Amino acid sequence: MKAIIVFSGGLDSVCTGAYLRKRYDLYGITFSYGQKADQEVLIARSFSKLLKFSEHEIIDIRFMKELYEKTNALTSSKIKIPSEFDYSIVAPIRNAIFLCIASAWAFSKGAVLVAYGAHKGDERYPDCRPSFTRLFTQALNEGEIDGIKLGIRKRIKIWSPFMNNLSKSDLLRIGYKRLGNNIVKTWSCYSSAKIHCGKCESCNNRKMAFRLANIVDKTKYRLNLDF
Repeated sequence: MKAIIVFSGGLDSVCTGAYLRKRYDLYGITFSYGQKADQEVLIARSFSKLLKFSEHEIIDIRFMKELYEKTNALTSSKIKIPSEFDYSIVAPIRNAIFLCIASAWAFSKGAVLVAYGAHKGDERYPDCRPSFTRLFTQALNEGEIDGIKLGIRKRIKIWSPFMNNLSKSDLLRIGYKRLGNNIVKTWSCYSSAKIHCGKCESCNNRKMAFRLANIVDKTKYRLNLDF
């Protein structure tokens, strides 16, 4: 069976790919949306090969940066990236945009699953919650319902680890078991640095996940913070 995975090259998406790899023929889709952390696109390309994706597409939607204007810390150079959760790092319906494009590819490919790496620690993000995922699945299938009834399209399921109550540390254990120390090469940092900054909200979440998973974090950080 074919599955499309929204694949950022981050810890969550890579571990989600590792989790699904044995059950699905994976097709990765990575988005360049004007994010400061453009390093993640290169990392995604590397892991798509390691996980032996059948195909990997990098989609340029940098126009989103202009639409977000000065409202989002992930894209605007005018906003400082916070060290803990703040609504400035919530890019408006970013996952909805990603999943909509990924689902269009899924309907074209005859895939039955569209996956993204939201986990139960992401409850602060509205478009990561299972309630959103279920409703969006319903809406997209309704948008192709005639093709589904005719047998031209396959009904899709949008899925995330959150829907199986998996945490970031749960995902990390799965990814580490299947990828070993390669998991350290994933990219979590929100900044444009070439090594993890060690102080942004995402770096801090990464550190905590390694700690909770009881796995030695060999990631190089510019700034190491104690927990």
